[in-house]
Amino acid sequence: MVTLGPSSMDEKTVRRCSEEDVFVFRLNLSHTPFETLEESIANIQGWTDTPLCLDSEGAQLRNESIKGGNTNYQQDETVKIHFDCVEGDSTNISFTPKGIARQFVVGDRLRIDFDRVVLRVSEINADHCLAVVETGGIVGSNKAADTDRKLDLIPITEKDRKAIEIGRKMGLTHFALSFANSPSDVARMRELCGDGACIVSKIESRAGLHNLEGILHLSDQILVDRGDLSRQVPIDKVPFLQRRIISIARSMRTPVNVATNLLESMVVTHTPTRAEVNDVVSTLLMGADGLVLAAETAIGKYPVDAVKMIRLICDQFEKWTPNSSIGEILDVW
Repeated sequence: MVTLGPSSMDEKTVRRCSEEDVFVFRLNLSHTPFETLEESIANIQGWTDTPLCLDSEGAQLRNESIKGGNTNYQQDETVKIHFDCVEGDSTNISFTPKGIARQFVVGDRLRIDFDRVVLRVSEINADHCLAVVETGGIVGSNKAADTDRKLDLIPITEKDRKAIEIGRKMGLTHFALSFANSPSDVARMRELCGDGACIVSKIESRAGLHNLEGILHLSDQILVDRGDLSRQVPIDKVPFLQRRIISIARSMRTPVNVATNLLESMVVTHTPTRAEVNDVVSTLLMGADGLVLAAETAIGKYPVDAVKMIRLICDQFEKWTPNSSIGEILDVW
C-alpha cells in the first residue's frame, strides 16, 4: 500500500509507482483537505487503475494548523489552548476533533508529535485553557497528540462520514478505519461503506489490542500501525506485539498489513539503512501480507525509489527458502 501526498500526488509519480505492482494506493484523510478530496480522487483514478483506499481520521487527537507550517514552543512559557479552531503560533494552539479541548482538566499532559512538545494544562476558562510548556520544541500543523487519560473520541468523524460518501459515489471500495478500538467501531464503518466494501481496521491503540479478535472477525483486513501504537505502549514492546498480532490474524485467516518507518531514512536519502531492510524482511518472515509506505511516499524526496526498494525486497523474499544456499542468493537471483 502506497500513501499519496505532496511528494507523489502527480500523474508521473503515480504511474511510475503503479508499474511496481502496487496493490493499493492510500489517501490519508487526516492530511487531505476535504475541499480538495473529490478532485484528488478524480485525478488518481485518471492516472491509474490501482484501487484507492480512503484512510479515516478516526478517534485521534491532533493539533490544528500552525501559522507558517510550524512554531517553536519554549519551555516554561504559557500557551493558550482555544476551544474553537484558531491558527496556532508560539503562544496559541487548538485541537481536533472540534471542541475536544473542553474535555481537558487541570493537570492533563498533552504530548504532541511523539512527545516532541509536552503541555501541562494549568487553568480552565470559558473559551480556552492555559497550559505550561513542560517540554519545548518545534511542532508542525496537524500532528497527533496524546493525553495521560482517556478522552471521549468518536470513532468516525463528520469529515470521515462525508468523505466516505464521496468515495462511494466515485466508486471506491477500499476504506481504512483509523484507531479501530472495538468491534462496534468496525460495524459502524461497515454500515457507512456498504457490505461490498473492503474494510481495513487499523490496530494502533491499547483498546484495539484488547479487542483484537472481535475486530478481526468483522474486518476484511487489518493494518498494524506501529507508529501510533508506540505512543500508547512502550516502544520495546512493539516488535513483540507485532509478532503476536500477525500470528492471531493469520490464525483467523485475516490479511494483515504493517506500517510505519519501514524505509524512514528514504524520506531524505536515496537508499534505506541495513536495519530498515532487515526490519522489512523480518516483517515478511512473520507472515505479514502487505507493507505500507507512509511518509516515504507522501512527503519523502524519493517516493518512486522507496516503492522500487520495497518491490526489490519482496522479490528477493519470494525467491528465498530456508534451504537457499549462499551461492544461490549471491549468483542465481
